[in-house]
Amino acid sequence: MKKQFFKNSIKLGILAFFVALSSCTKDLDRTPFVEVTSATVYKDFSNYKQILAKVYAGLAVSGQQGPAGRPDISGIDEGFSTYLRQYWKAQQLPTDEAVIGWNDGSLPDYHDMDWTSGNEFITAMYNRIFYQITLCNEFIRETTDAKLSERGISGENLTQAKIFRAEARFLRALSYYHALDMYGSVPFVTEADAVGSFLPRQASRTELFSYVESELKAIENELLDARKNEYGRADKGAAWALLAKLYLNAETYIGAAKYTECITYCNKVTAASYALESDYNKLFLTDNNKSSEMIFPITFDGTRTKTWGGMTFLVHAGVGGNMNPADFGINGGWSGLRTTKALVEKFSDITGATDRRAMFHTNGQKLDISDIFTFNDGYAITKYRNVSSTGVKGTDTEGNFPDTDFPMFRLADVYLMYAEATLRGGQGGSQATALQYVNALRQRAYKGATGNVTSISLDFILDERARELYWEAHRRTDLIRFKKFTGSAYLWPWKGGVKDGRSVPDHLVLFPIPASDLVANPNLSQNNGY
Repeated sequence: MKKQFFKNSIKLGILAFFVALSSCTKDLDRTPFVEVTSATVYKDFSNYKQILAKVYAGLAVSGQQGPAGRPDISGIDEGFSTYLRQYWKAQQLPTDEAVIGWNDGSLPDYHDMDWTSGNEFITAMYNRIFYQITLCNEFIRETTDAKLSERGISGENLTQAKIFRAEARFLRALSYYHALDMYGSVPFVTEADAVGSFLPRQASRTELFSYVESELKAIENELLDARKNEYGRADKGAAWALLAKLYLNAETYIGAAKYTECITYCNKVTAASYALESDYNKLFLTDNNKSSEMIFPITFDGTRTKTWGGMTFLVHAGVGGNMNPADFGINGGWSGLRTTKALVEKFSDITGATDRRAMFHTNGQKLDISDIFTFNDGYAITKYRNVSSTGVKGTDTEGNFPDTDFPMFRLADVYLMYAEATLRGGQGGSQATALQYVNALRQRAYKGATGNVTSISLDFILDERARELYWEAHRRTDLIRFKKFTGSAYLWPWKGGVKDGRSVPDHLVLFPIPASDLVANPNLSQNNGY
């Protein structure tokens, strides 16, 4: 069994977490379960790690018991509502990398790119972000120096509590980054806001960018060194990777280029103790927790983090047709996810060499998609499996819940961020180093120097990011940064709900603020175009 930091059987629901929910987003219809008070929980330092585990678990699971039954958020199916499942859909389904053959509610809006402020999936993502921020705020509020002193927490316990608090601040910055990226200008609440019923103000995108930046810089020296923390918990490397991502997209977010800063933080990551996994395939199996390429994963365990979202969704939903579920360590496929030929064609190599990152199931599948809702239309992707690198099935004997972790940040992404920021004119970057990083990824992909390139361009980097990082929830952000998400500069199959693709309006680079929140909070204004 894989060692896990958090378990889905966490008992500490923590009243203080949920009192805070009404103070920041009372309009988001959350009805969590309340079991204990913050006064009793935080008095005992032995509870702190369990409370922090609940905060981390918010990225993976949906409630107080697995896989369903006591949800964090009401009003939507628990499997649908998990953070990772919703984040992955929002980042992948409106792009050239993924289609899903399900007609649930407003889910087809992602392909059609005609979503509205009433879309329940966009609303679920928004709600999950702010639920997560609320958990973080309450943990941070209860672990101030003053409160730790009041409770007599000292010595090594005090040191650990401060590290825990820095990790909670990282998790809050991560969720605010997701809000910044997907929704732009959003409600804003921190631990400094008093608990109670009030309507949060709306922070501008520029203000939110500055806040995320300042938080990550503030905790940089409070987190443990890279790869020195318990697996699955944030360290300096995670903060550096998120800062690099923030700076890479700064021109999109605030209209100011920060590629030099991106390079600075990429260099911090590459100078740490991370290393590329020798076999690309091993990054997406049940023992990927052993890889020194992982910077920050969302962790899963088939016996202790049971959920119908997360990696359960990513493994099961990609299996269908004549694919054998046993090859994936599961008891059956959900016949949902495939890819478009636009991604498949990015792996074409005129030399005839094989890029081993191209993990497609083609038998019985058509390259062209005539009907999104027919699983056999479109190649299936075999990237995520519930088996180990030695072929051992995951720990859940029924074959429902995978042990595979999700790689939110890994070293290969940092290599490509460095290369792109250098090409975009960032100071301190080396063209030679950028090329070296790209070829390191391609040497792994081609099992040698066959795939090496002698020069790189921005268009090449965008395609290389697709080849290296497909289905890892980067594509929407990447296409927006390259100005190819909207408009007609790049058309892919079913862009905008049309078989051959169509131009779509520019306001779609942001999702709308949910209508339910606009009605409940008059301080909020809708994003342009909605």
